[in-house]
Amino acid sequence: MAAPKTAVVGPLVGAVVQGTDSTHFMVFNSKTAELLSHHQVELTQEFPKEGWVEQDPKEILQSVYECIEKTCEKLQELSIDISNIKAIGVSNQRETTVIWDKLTGEPLYNAVVWLDLRTQSTVETLSKKIPGNNNFVKSKTGLPLSTYFSAVKLRWILDNVRKVQKAVEEGRALFGTIDSWLIWSLTGGVNGGIHCTDVTNASRTMLFNIHSLEWDKQLCNFFEIPMDILPNVWSSSEIYGRMKTGALEGVPISGCLGDQSAALVGQMCFQEGQAKNTYGTGCFLLCNTGHKCVFSEHGLLTTVAYKLGKDKPVCYALEGSVAIAGAVIRWLKDNLGIIKTSEESEKLAKEVGTSYGCYFIPAFSGLYAPYWEPTARGIICGLTQFTNKSHIAFAALEAICFQTREILDAMNHDCGIPLSHLQVDGGMTNNKVLMQLQADILHIPVIKASMPETTALGAAMAAGAAEGVDIWSLKPEDLSMVMMERFEPQIKATESEIRYSTWKKAVMKSMGWVTTQPPESSEPTTFSSLPLGFFIVTSMIMLIGARYISGVP
Repeated sequence: MAAPKTAVVGPLVGAVVQGTDSTHFMVFNSKTAELLSHHQVELTQEFPKEGWVEQDPKEILQSVYECIEKTCEKLQELSIDISNIKAIGVSNQRETTVIWDKLTGEPLYNAVVWLDLRTQSTVETLSKKIPGNNNFVKSKTGLPLSTYFSAVKLRWILDNVRKVQKAVEEGRALFGTIDSWLIWSLTGGVNGGIHCTDVTNASRTMLFNIHSLEWDKQLCNFFEIPMDILPNVWSSSEIYGRMKTGALEGVPISGCLGDQSAALVGQMCFQEGQAKNTYGTGCFLLCNTGHKCVFSEHGLLTTVAYKLGKDKPVCYALEGSVAIAGAVIRWLKDNLGIIKTSEESEKLAKEVGTSYGCYFIPAFSGLYAPYWEPTARGIICGLTQFTNKSHIAFAALEAICFQTREILDAMNHDCGIPLSHLQVDGGMTNNKVLMQLQADILHIPVIKASMPETTALGAAMAAGAAEGVDIWSLKPEDLSMVMMERFEPQIKATESEIRYSTWKKAVMKSMGWVTTQPPESSEPTTFSSLPLGFFIVTSMIMLIGARYISGVP
């Protein structure tokens, strides 16, 4: 006999969080913001060539279906009726670019991930076409011309993939960021799927005018992108369509936010001047600037924060983007093999409590904010015979904190009012060593939500608040208070400044490693053209040899 259903107070809301490394589905109680159940699926990343990062759109879509089904099974095991799920929100890795065939539903090429660097020559070519006295791209989009954003990825695909060119010529191609691909597929795909995106994701394509909130003809002409392949742009909170299959068939999809905007909403940063930092694959610090666009003079991006309803005003944010945060820990695990799990980095760092003068610049994809320096590459410096894997693990965590400090300094200059504390979220905030290091290096308190997955919470809030759903109030007096954990600085400001200035010296050393000279060039090899790995391996051999000669075991 089946277990009786137990009452759950308040309707429920689901949230898809599609990230670079994994996909989650989480279900919240809309009255209390309590997380009731979730499921996670890890994803594969492909690296076909140096600097290229791709993912399979079908694997991503399948992971969403799997997460939804498994979470629903878990809810039923808890005797929670899944018919109480009244809405679904979608949050996603931004900028990652997908093109698919609207007649077959098949992707026409792998998703080109936001970290991908193949478009550097495309960026250089395009930058020569922008008048020096009229950077209309930045003034309309808030973004610097960079490999990071969707337009240059889309331009590369259109230039290099014949299958895509043919589909565009025949009117079969659709473009979107991951949210568009998922919503189109979940709402029916070839059988009436809704081809849409929201203002936050559109603002990361470099084709969207953040003032008029429309696709911009001048920008599309500049990048030579046909406008008929672009999705319709909606607000971040309205009913886009309904689930067509699976356990949640018929449930409306009514929230959509790029992951960093979702985290801003989930942290309840609704007031001008409130800021949050999310620690994931990358690191993203956003500060709400209200209804006005604030343009940075210190390397930050101007972006759409959210628009929570068709008739609601748009809010903007200043953003500092760091390409490599959690990804550096994954690199230690997968590439160097010095840890077996991500959690082990905390244990190693705690054992030594210092990097012993070792500094790690994880510029694997160049440097993002505030430098926007594509020629930079990763370096580890300050190595001695005493340095071991624990010091390198500590330096990796410290690198995440130093990068955040650089962005926070830029934000304080642009906003004019220094932040008195930093709200943080994301999976890496479970690492207490990292959080304490962050407070020490910023020399302000770091405040962590007890439920770190605020990205999912933000997507759920947007979905539940949508007109026609109306089960999640966003009025300040109705928002549930989230328990916080506070980390106070524990070192003197002078020590913090010394470490930070040494870090900045190391950053300068990382720049200029890459030239535009193609890899197949027949130029003779010089030391400056040797890959970073050569120096790391050579240094390790020399260290081992020195230890052997000196009799150290």
